[in-house]
Amino acid sequence: MDLKSLSMFQHLAQSLHFGKTAEAFHLSPSTLSRAIQRLEQQVGSDLLHRDNRTVVLTEAGKKFKQYADQQLEQWQVFKHSLEQQQQALTGKLRIYCSVTAAYSHLPPLLERFRQQHPQVEIMLTTGDASDALEQVGQQAVDFAIAANPENLPRSFYFHPLATIPLAVIAPTMTCAVQQQLQQEVLTWSQIPIILPEHGPARKRFDYWYRKKQQGKPNIYATVSGHEALVSMVALGCGVGVVPQVVVENSPVKDRVHYLTNASEIEPFELGICCLNQSRQQPLIKAFFEAIA
Repeated sequence: MDLKSLSMFQHLAQSLHFGKTAEAFHLSPSTLSRAIQRLEQQVGSDLLHRDNRTVVLTEAGKKFKQYADQQLEQWQVFKHSLEQQQQALTGKLRIYCSVTAAYSHLPPLLERFRQQHPQVEIMLTTGDASDALEQVGQQAVDFAIAANPENLPRSFYFHPLATIPLAVIAPTMTCAVQQQLQQEVLTWSQIPIILPEHGPARKRFDYWYRKKQQGKPNIYATVSGHEALVSMVALGCGVGVVPQVVVENSPVKDRVHYLTNASEIEPFELGICCLNQSRQQPLIKAFFEAIA
């Protein structure tokens, strides 16, 4: 009992007209009649009362129509499920971000994407946030969570996520740095400062410090990665300039505090960055569509 015969009977049961059904399936009425007769032989009962003018379903025909409807519907559901499987995205999506961004911003983005594309494998690399654009430019990753630079090259695409405030932090422990910060007038040229090696936080510190006009800064150390910077401040090595989101997600956040008398430092914009030439690749395009 093939699907085409079931389809023809379903149509005939609705039209009750051999000529119309035969025309719909591009058959002659006699060919359609033979197909219906074969069905009746298989069922073992007449499905239709027919004469020269009318076609009427028998009781067996009414029951068989329900059967045909169910079988054809299940076939359509099965075909649809196969089509969805064949269209499902697969492959690897390579992402780069800082350890903090992996906690603070990446999870809700990936959750939405993975709900829609569960067969895509996520390859996550973490490191210094200031290396994010380089990772994308070298095509070591598909995209990165990165700070928007002042002059973004035309070959890059940037999708903003959030504005990230920067802060000056100091140790809570009793140490020489804490004593220096208790002075009524801060002599910034004498206070040890811990800075990131490069990136937007370093540039904003340079601009912020120049406005103080206190000579050269006393740079105690430069570090790769803001997370390590917070740890060094917590150990009493100096004060540091760091994104507030890094402090809030740090395991030593209770051992540092914000300097409220240091004046504000310009925030930066955080977003997702990829190469313009890669935006139409299926996985990257699907990711941006998922988070839109």
